[in-house]
Amino acid sequence: MGTKTADEAVHENGTEAKRDDATADVKDVEGVKGNKDVQDVTGAGEPTEAAAGEQAEDSAGDQEDDLLAAEDDIQAAADENERGASGVGQGAAAVVSAGLGVVSLTGSWVSTVAAARETLVGQLQTSSTASVATQVKEVYGDAWHVTAVIGGLFALLALIIGAAALARPAFGVPGRPQAAWIKSVAWAGVSLGVIGLLLAVAKYSDILLGMPSTG
Repeated sequence: MGTKTADEAVHENGTEAKRDDATADVKDVEGVKGNKDVQDVTGAGEPTEAAAGEQAEDSAGDQEDDLLAAEDDIQAAADENERGASGVGQGAAAVVSAGLGVVSLTGSWVSTVAAARETLVGQLQTSSTASVATQVKEVYGDAWHVTAVIGGLFALLALIIGAAALARPAFGVPGRPQAAWIKSVAWAGVSLGVIGLLLAVAKYSDILLGMPSTG
């Protein structure tokens, strides 16, 4: 009873051998899985670093684009401010030109005071025994000439300022048009200046409203 038969011994040896083979297979499988896991972890690390590098490049590119956009906005704002300041100056010059042109035609308190002063000076310097022609010239003629001179000066200023307002865009930023109302008012000032200057010259030279004849 205590001894095993040959068949039983063989059977037990075969069972143990199978168990050893099964254990070895399990170890092999676990080893393969471990190697695969290591490879997966190692392989996963490489794409992660590449993705991080791409994200860093994208972030740098986005920051550069933002900086360029901010610079463009600042430049656009500066151009807009410069355009507004230039437009205000040109508009003011055009209005001043038109105003001076009107004054050259209608007269001003400066010409009135100057004419009155010249009349007073003529009265003081002309003797009562002087001829009528001399008295008329000294008392009235000189005062009229002074009025013509002052009117001509206003007309000349209107002409110069109006022409400067019209020529200003040529010395500014190329391609920036001038407002239509500025052109209209400036041309009005130039036209009034030319008319006032011609009338002043005609009055001073006695072509227009000359001295009356005393003969």
